[in-house]
Amino acid sequence: MSFAPEQVEAPARDAVLFRSSPARMFLMVFAALMAAYLVASPLVARFARGSGDPWWVTALQAAAVAAGAAGLYTISARASLPTWVRVSAAGIELAAQDSDPILLEWKDVAAVVIKRDGLRTVMHVVPGDLDTVHPVQDAHDEGPALVDTPRGPAFTADLSQLWPSPRALRREMEHWMLLKKNQPVRRH
Repeated sequence: MSFAPEQVEAPARDAVLFRSSPARMFLMVFAALMAAYLVASPLVARFARGSGDPWWVTALQAAAVAAGAAGLYTISARASLPTWVRVSAAGIELAAQDSDPILLEWKDVAAVVIKRDGLRTVMHVVPGDLDTVHPVQDAHDEGPALVDTPRGPAFTADLSQLWPSPRALRREMEHWMLLKKNQPVRRH
């Protein structure tokens, strides 16, 4: 079982926490689908010669479709697992998809890549050497999932439900990577 970020002492006072927020993701997907449905419905009704339904029926249909789709997306297997990233002067702490957290000091980070993968935003953290990865506290299970990249094995995390946004995490990572390592976060 993974640790919540509150159970792990921050490695530095300037730590910034990013964590998954399924409720926020549900609201965002729900709002986008509601808007799309409500914009498209009058156009479809016009071309189909109208169904004669009052506006509130269309609004109820939009709410039902948006709630169902947003709910399915929010509880999808990979997206529903808790993820958190804490960035500070000490390094990167990462607990992805319910894994035990790890700490990578900046000197041990070879690269950070944040990219889009379909509808998801994914982060790959490439350690200089896997032996330099520090488990956080009394972690017994494995750390985040590893994937093979051209630069070597990398810890991976799905950032789709991260709050504040993956864009804010990218800015924070760029700040520390430029400050500590003099190299940018790669974008794809």
